[in-house]
Amino acid sequence: MMIARIWHGKTKAEKFDAYTEFLKEVAIPDYRKTPGFIRLSFLRSLKNDEGHFMLITYWENLETIKLFAGEEFEKAKYYPEDNDFLLGFEVNVQHYEVFAS
Repeated sequence: MMIARIWHGKTKAEKFDAYTEFLKEVAIPDYRKTPGFIRLSFLRSLKNDEGHFMLITYWENLETIKLFAGEEFEKAKYYPEDNDFLLGFEVNVQHYEVFAS
């Protein structure tokens, strides 16, 4: 059964576009090269003075998520560059079984 992995992050508004470009250039290709990756939805919005990012990735199963995230697959995966952008680091992501699409 397909699994959706959901991550949320936020930046200051002035870093909104720069972080978008970083995700397009580094994070998204990293997801796509992982065996078992199916697709993603990359969402963003500006609220007050913060940029919010929601990344929903779709995987064949939990085992394929472990290829990307490691054995502690419920923990969020961050890149060193995230320190330059994110206001905080949410520890865990959420996983859902996809029963219809």
